[in-house]
Amino acid sequence: MSSRDDRLVYSTGRGRIAPAPQRPQAPPRGDGVVRVRRETQGRGGKTVTTIRGISTSEAELTALAGQLKRLCGSGGSVKDWVIEIQGDHRDRVVAALQERGHTVKLAGG
Repeated sequence: MSSRDDRLVYSTGRGRIAPAPQRPQAPPRGDGVVRVRRETQGRGGKTVTTIRGISTSEAELTALAGQLKRLCGSGGSVKDWVIEIQGDHRDRVVAALQERGHTVKLAGG
């Protein structure tokens, strides 16, 4: 007998149900350069500053994101080892990361 959660609820009969995508457990390996960019595409016209390339644990990345959000005075999140901060705060973020000893590069527009 299987548990209630294991039962198939609906199937078109076309094959097996694909498993849910797994989130990477380790930070992606990079070239040691932290890239900060401004993005608006796919966000309903809202501007977001994204920070990629920080190779650290998820807990340390979340703590860093909190510090950067307080510095910029805005909200944000961490998704798949990418820090997203609402608004265009590239200059503040680059200065803060350079103070912490990271090699930072502005990327994109």
